[in-house]
Amino acid sequence: MIKKSILSLTCIAIAASGLYGCAGMSETQRDTGTGAAIGAVTGAVLGRATSGKGNRGEATAIGAAAGAAIGAGGGYLWSQRMQAQKAEMERATQGTGVSVSQTTDNQLKLDIPSDVSFDTGRYDIKPNMRAVLDRFASSLTQHTVTTVRIVGHTDSTGSDAVNNPLSVNRAAAVRDYLVDRGVASNRFSIDGRGSREPVADNTTAAGRAMNRRVEIFVAEAAR
Repeated sequence: MIKKSILSLTCIAIAASGLYGCAGMSETQRDTGTGAAIGAVTGAVLGRATSGKGNRGEATAIGAAAGAAIGAGGGYLWSQRMQAQKAEMERATQGTGVSVSQTTDNQLKLDIPSDVSFDTGRYDIKPNMRAVLDRFASSLTQHTVTTVRIVGHTDSTGSDAVNNPLSVNRAAAVRDYLVDRGVASNRFSIDGRGSREPVADNTTAAGRAMNRRVEIFVAEAAR
C-alpha cells in the first residue's frame, strides 16, 4: 500500500512540475524544482507511513523537507550565489575554450583543455590559463562558502608511473596558483586520475590533447 502511494504521488509531482516548469523558469530552476517536488511528495508519504500513531502531521512535514533536499540536488545546493558565479565564469572564459557547466548534483564545473592548461608531460601553468585562473580566484574570494575540488588528467602517452603523479601535480599547480591569489587553502581538495578517464580517442593527437586537461568543481553544501 505504501509503495503504491509513493508511486502515485510521485507521478502527480512529475506531472505538476511539468505544468508549471515551462512558465518563465530557467533549465536549472526546472530541474531543481522538479526534483524537489518529487522528493517532497515521496518524503511526505514516507513520513506518514513510518510515523505510527504519533504526530503524523509533524512526521509528514519532516519527511517532505528531507525529501525536497534530496530531490533538489543530491547534497549540494544550487543557490543564487552559485548561479552568479557560473555567470561570472562564463563571461570570464568566453572565447578561451574553457567549458563552464552545472553538474547533475549541483556543482559548478570548469573543464580546462590542454591548449589552455598543460603541455605534454608538464604541469606548469601556461600563460593562457593564468588569466582564467585570475578571474576564477577573484570569484572564489567573493563566494567564500564554496569548496573547490581540482582533478588533473593526462593523455595515454607514457606509463602509469609517470601519468599518475603528473595528473596530481597538475591539480596541485592549479590549487597553488589560486592560493597564491588569496583563496584559502582549506577550501581545496585535489585528485589525479592519470590517463584512466579519457574523454576522447588517445590514438589521435587531437584526442590526446582533449584528454590532457584539468577539471575544477565548485560546490556549496546544502544546509
